[in-house]
Amino acid sequence: MLRELSAVSSSSTVGPVMEPVLHQLRPRVFQRLRRTFILLKRNHSGCAEHNTAPASTRYGPPLLVSRLYQPSNLRDVGQDSRLPGDMTCKSQRLMQQAGLIHPSNPGCYYYLPATVRSMEKLVRVIDQEMQGIGGQKMDMPSLCSADLWKTSERWDLMGKELFRLKDRHGGDYCLGPTHEEAVTTLVAHQATLSYRQLPLLLYQITRKFRDEPKPKFGLLRGREFYMKDMYSFDVSEEAAYQTYESVCQAYTRLFSRLGLRCVQVQADTGNIGGKLSHEFQLPADIGEDRLLVCGNCSFSANVETMSSDGTDCPQCETGTLVESKGIEVGHTFYLGKKYSQLFNATFSNAQNKPSVAEMGCFGLGVTRILAAAIEVMSTEEGIRWPGLLAPYQVCVLPPKKGSKVDEVALLADDLVHTLGEALPRLRGEVVLDDRTQMTIGKRLKDANRLGYPYVIVVGQGALEDTPRFELHDRTITDGNRS
Repeated sequence: MLRELSAVSSSSTVGPVMEPVLHQLRPRVFQRLRRTFILLKRNHSGCAEHNTAPASTRYGPPLLVSRLYQPSNLRDVGQDSRLPGDMTCKSQRLMQQAGLIHPSNPGCYYYLPATVRSMEKLVRVIDQEMQGIGGQKMDMPSLCSADLWKTSERWDLMGKELFRLKDRHGGDYCLGPTHEEAVTTLVAHQATLSYRQLPLLLYQITRKFRDEPKPKFGLLRGREFYMKDMYSFDVSEEAAYQTYESVCQAYTRLFSRLGLRCVQVQADTGNIGGKLSHEFQLPADIGEDRLLVCGNCSFSANVETMSSDGTDCPQCETGTLVESKGIEVGHTFYLGKKYSQLFNATFSNAQNKPSVAEMGCFGLGVTRILAAAIEVMSTEEGIRWPGLLAPYQVCVLPPKKGSKVDEVALLADDLVHTLGEALPRLRGEVVLDDRTQMTIGKRLKDANRLGYPYVIVVGQGALEDTPRFELHDRTITDGNRS
């Protein structure tokens, strides 16, 4: 029988987000699907008492695989990631083979439509979590004045990592890799900021630029990428720590919703600075960070923060630290007054006197999360997405043209619409693989490579009194059928 392909939405002002498909069939929904599909079969049999208009007329045309721009045969015009000696990884190989990304320049990629769909879904989930703790979304210029960076002394500190340029008037600029200087200047310009308006959490999701000396691993280490960066302004150190903890909890919820096992580890503050820092790491063999995790308590750290190579845990003093590798997908910093003092970002306190704000900054690698999820969840043969992020949830396969069951091909088209009618959260999430000149096996292989969570094969069983379909559920194991 056909399992329910259902979805749950978290309440949000930014619109619904597709939640992972449920594995348990709800009889009510299945009965509705069955009744609707039986009627559709009668329509195609010419029963006069029912509307015989084709599904494409009643509901609009289905999404067709043949029309999706997801080419897997693009000729490399930029850096070829498969050049001898060039390092690569599973996520990069799978994403390029599936036509999800295409190399442009070293460390820069075209994000093709399916990838953009996944990224937009991820952005909606991030928006939900950030706005759930009081974050307000904004957008700051990518072109940043050198004067701001010289004030913070990071113009020289960042060195060659900055993409630098001059305008026609000789002014120095950089393409922003991060925006501490810019956002602090913005807040400093608001002379009427009151303590009653704090904490203030401003965030953006935008392109960032870093001149990596050796970009590699596809979207895991590039020169141009998408990042969510949030900046907090608080009345006191105590309040700033509370904000810091609320953001860390939001990050934990985010990765839990995505079904990704993420480890929060103490980290170095690096050239951003501050008093406290944590990284959010996805354990993976391809990871470039070395992590130390205690099996006896909650202690975990990036190895670069440890003063020795010992294996004893400094927190519980009885546990043993075990080393592993990880992919950094998030980073949080408690900045204190490092930037607010420099740029005079003040607020009026309860005594109506100016006081310097306490700050934090919090990053999430948006495109890196996509690639890292594929890296840790996929097989060598095909992509597995987090349920929330799959570009499309369901792919329906009609039989090959000219086969013995060719007569059910029209029913496959109707099934696409039936799923959307019976399960509204699947509207726009079901595609029909109309390439019926290809065998089912070939299309199943493509579907496996592209990572549809569910593939439904419409065959002879669809003509039975109780319609049956072959369901391939990639959220459990390859080739699972029912």
